[in-house]
Amino acid sequence: VQLVESGGGLVQAGGSLRLSCAASGIMFSAYNAGWYHQGPGKQRELVAGISYIGSTNYAEFVKGRFTISRDYAKNTVYLQMNSLKPEDTGVYYCKAVRRDNGQYYWGQGTPVTVSS
Repeated sequence: VQLVESGGGLVQAGGSLRLSCAASGIMFSAYNAGWYHQGPGKQRELVAGISYIGSTNYAEFVKGRFTISRDYAKNTVYLQMNSLKPEDTGVYYCKAVRRDNGQYYWGQGTPVTVSS
């Protein structure tokens, strides 16, 4: 099983990035998925989640700026990040949680740096 994130990088404040999380080795459509942010020296926190049927939820600090989506045919979950702020800097991780038994997997993370 692999979750491979991509799309991170360096961007100026106010800019945009789109992160991707591609899953292999699992039936991704049976999993809820989420993106987590870990800032420097901080704990990992949930940014956005998407259920196996596509319903979404967001942390208050990203509402209106970030959008999570998934492409079932590509086994991929995306995070569109707009109006980025320096405090969005950190590593973004993808997590997949199987909806029936809670088995979960993490990706390796993709770094995002937002300069002021």
